[in-house]
Amino acid sequence: MSKMKALVCRECGKEYPPKAIHVCEMCFGPLEVKYNYEEIKGTISRKKIEQGPNSMWRYIDLLPVESTAIIGPHAGLTPLVRAKNLGAFLGIDELYIKNDTVNHPTLSFKDRVVSVALTRARELGFETVACASTGNLANSVAAHAAAAGMKCYVFIPADLEAAKVLGNLIYKPNVVEVEGNYDDVNRLCSEIAGEHGWAFVNINIRPYYAEGSKTLAFETVEQLGWRTPDQAVIPMASGSLLTKIWKGLHEMHALGLVDSVRTKINGAQAEGCSPIATAFKAGRDFFKPVKPKTIAKSLAIGNPADGYYALKATAESKGAMDAVTDEEVVEGIKLLAQTEGIFAETAGGVTIGVLRKLVKQGLIKKSDLTVAYITGNGLKTQEAVVDAVGRPFRIQPSLVNFQKTFKMGKNSGGDS
Repeated sequence: MSKMKALVCRECGKEYPPKAIHVCEMCFGPLEVKYNYEEIKGTISRKKIEQGPNSMWRYIDLLPVESTAIIGPHAGLTPLVRAKNLGAFLGIDELYIKNDTVNHPTLSFKDRVVSVALTRARELGFETVACASTGNLANSVAAHAAAAGMKCYVFIPADLEAAKVLGNLIYKPNVVEVEGNYDDVNRLCSEIAGEHGWAFVNINIRPYYAEGSKTLAFETVEQLGWRTPDQAVIPMASGSLLTKIWKGLHEMHALGLVDSVRTKINGAQAEGCSPIATAFKAGRDFFKPVKPKTIAKSLAIGNPADGYYALKATAESKGAMDAVTDEEVVEGIKLLAQTEGIFAETAGGVTIGVLRKLVKQGLIKKSDLTVAYITGNGLKTQEAVVDAVGRPFRIQPSLVNFQKTFKMGKNSGGDS
């Protein structure tokens, strides 16, 4: 018996075979993977996971693939960093950073979801892969497709950060810049997906693709010694990452790998594109689409596909949501870098900015074991901070000039 039972509609519950489909034909609700947990429970264990590969694929029993011919076998198992300096600054005794700035191969959490999506796409017989992207996803699809020898098309907004555009072109896919925002790109890709027999990772392959995000939850639990955190702070674009971390925590509990799920799930957005957080703060269980205007372009989805489910997960967990200004995003990036030596992209600045707000509001307590999810590397969004970090000191090549610049006397103390 397969560990995947079916694809199931998240709204009406109708089931479909696990093929390349993502929308219910009855109610147009989104589909997700339904697993045979009883079969999985008979084979999975902490010991088996710990003896698995040094990647997210140690959790293969809970991922929607049928073979062991993995595309992207080295993704995941990124560090969980004890952030003592940042924790002391914010007033949290146990703060951890889940650091996907060093993920393989393209330095963002998207390497997780793309590894799953392309592995499943190849199992389903696809030779061409594609995506609509705000940047990180396109980088990852292009890199994984190159390694797998698959044809590739990536569609991106025309105003994307230069480093992310280069991060596509280097792999030589077909890069298509669309004059519009992400929602315009996504609409176009939905039309193209209906006309061409391609695997669009975040459209017709989306039910499988989204499952890769659960590995962040699995790794967090294992790295914390098989316990769940009290608080999780998660950046939101479509809202899928937040919902899948919540799902992953509950799967660990259902399979007996953790004793309980005590985690409050907190969502973070930038004020210039915060439809989910705005709805939460207004007490609504639905969101209103917006036109994005923020430096946090990787989160700039004005009509988030999983917004409703993100609101539901946060409410179920008794968590919170908030948003930060672009100025607070930059401050969050600088704060994380200057306390923990981690250079995050703008989405990371959003996470740290909202974490800071939630602590100030008393929603995250000093004693709460807290995990902040940092999902991408700052080298990709240098434009956001280039004017906020100052300039190097410039001196003549002489000892006297150096000492004069730093107001040092002869034999003054210093680090060796």
